[in-house]
Amino acid sequence: MSETVRRVGVVGIGNVGKAAASAVLHENIADELYISDIDSERAKGEAWDFADSIELTPSRTRVLEVPLEGLAVCDVILVAVTERSQIPTQSRLELLKGTAAITYDIVPKLRKAGFKGTYVIATNPCDIITYLFYKLSGLPKNHVIGTGTALDSMRLRRQLSQVIGDVDPRSINAFMIGEHGDSQIAAWSQATVGGQPLDQFEEDNVDEFGPIDRDQVEDAARHFGWEIHTRKGNTQFGIGNALAFFAKSILNDARVVTAASVIQNGEYGQNDLAIGVPIILGRNGVERIIKFRLSEKEQEGFNGSAELIKGYIKQTLEEHEETTAN
Repeated sequence: MSETVRRVGVVGIGNVGKAAASAVLHENIADELYISDIDSERAKGEAWDFADSIELTPSRTRVLEVPLEGLAVCDVILVAVTERSQIPTQSRLELLKGTAAITYDIVPKLRKAGFKGTYVIATNPCDIITYLFYKLSGLPKNHVIGTGTALDSMRLRRQLSQVIGDVDPRSINAFMIGEHGDSQIAAWSQATVGGQPLDQFEEDNVDEFGPIDRDQVEDAARHFGWEIHTRKGNTQFGIGNALAFFAKSILNDARVVTAASVIQNGEYGQNDLAIGVPIILGRNGVERIIKFRLSEKEQEGFNGSAELIKGYIKQTLEEHEETTAN
């Protein structure tokens, strides 16, 4: 990582990419922001538009439009590519064929160009695409990170906050784990409020807000992205800011705890896939995977989510082998 110039790249300048780039720029996270898109003229226009906004902010970030290979000098590349014609109707998994094809195209090019930094991937389906980036990039597993259930965990904390008397979500420690999709689960056994186990907090305050309907809270967190999507046609600001948060945490060596989709090597009893779990995020990317002691029911749900991801990884690899063979 450069010690003098902090460089962040954004590949894919659609709704999510623009939101991520805006957050990086206006939070002054990087010295240089590189943006790249298959539509280079559009990306150039976005870069110029971002540059117009800088004088009115504390930021002095330099914004450049570059070809894909130009991102190789970056410390962190934020990945928000998708096929613009693709709009999922029921599941993020619907996007897989198109986004896998883009992944097989761009990652070898960036590897050949010499990228040695850290990927942070929001492209859906996030867990499978993160795994493909890992397999194709040649980077160590701690340098390939999907946003995974990071945003879902924020949604869980916010939903829980509303149930327990509007406690600041930042005082709640609770995570969604597993697939960034319909099979994710809440790790309720590990949830705390102000450091107090959630079960104890609920017992002490049951007269105030009554029993917590965990199923309702979990389901709301799981599907909140779709609630946004059905109303405005996309999600962008939440996930865009999550991407910027990951970049800032890496560049600042924040060593913050967040959920993310990362490669498993025996943690949680799983191997050879990317899946959402809590991690410590810092200069080296994934500094450590935090291993929760899940309840039997939670472990069963997590395993089911892992098997779903593995099935789609297997399918994607087989389809690619068949395509290249022909």
